[in-house]
Amino acid sequence: MRKYFKYVVYLYVLIGFSFANAGSYEDFFMAIKQDNAGTIGNLLQRGFDPNTLDPNGQFGLILALREESAKVIDTLIANPATRVEVRTAQDESPLMLAAIKGMPDVCAKLIARDADVNKTGWTPLHYAATGGHVDIIQMLLNNHAYIDAASPNKSTPLMMAAGYGTSAAVQALLAGGADPMLKNALGLTAIDFARNGQKPDAVEILSAAIRARVPKGTW
Repeated sequence: MRKYFKYVVYLYVLIGFSFANAGSYEDFFMAIKQDNAGTIGNLLQRGFDPNTLDPNGQFGLILALREESAKVIDTLIANPATRVEVRTAQDESPLMLAAIKGMPDVCAKLIARDADVNKTGWTPLHYAATGGHVDIIQMLLNNHAYIDAASPNKSTPLMMAAGYGTSAAVQALLAGGADPMLKNALGLTAIDFARNGQKPDAVEILSAAIRARVPKGTW
């Protein structure tokens, strides 16, 4: 009888724990969408795992960045249990998402948590260059980002800035030592990206940079 009683008690505890976690699970992801840092903080204090995946396999920090839930982002990054080196299905890191969205404060906090500035494949610098965010480009370079990092198709941050970013981003990368002569897997250089992206200012800046590197009459 005593064993039966203990079994019933354990069963009730298990059921109660399951229901509590189920509610916490829903509350966690709803709070991310609503940018409700108070709820997130309470859940974390109660032991909820900040690295829990949603039904689509997405991490909370990734979702917060996509939703641009600034308060929740800060709360999650500040929690030591939150993993900042997680990936989306497209191999995007939190630092990459913050870089392309132009969130310098978030980038700084992620870097302080040892987020990988030089991950393989597409890098945070590629994303910052694509968004044309000069402040983040400089921050990444100051933290030893490889300026001529090659993406899977060998495109460099300078190419992304030239084709999709801003002239200021192109200038910042060139000032940092980016090589305008490099070619990607399709044989395209940064100036080709600028021409294809119909960015005449970037074409002019890159043309001047190439003339400065190549002997007169050979280009």
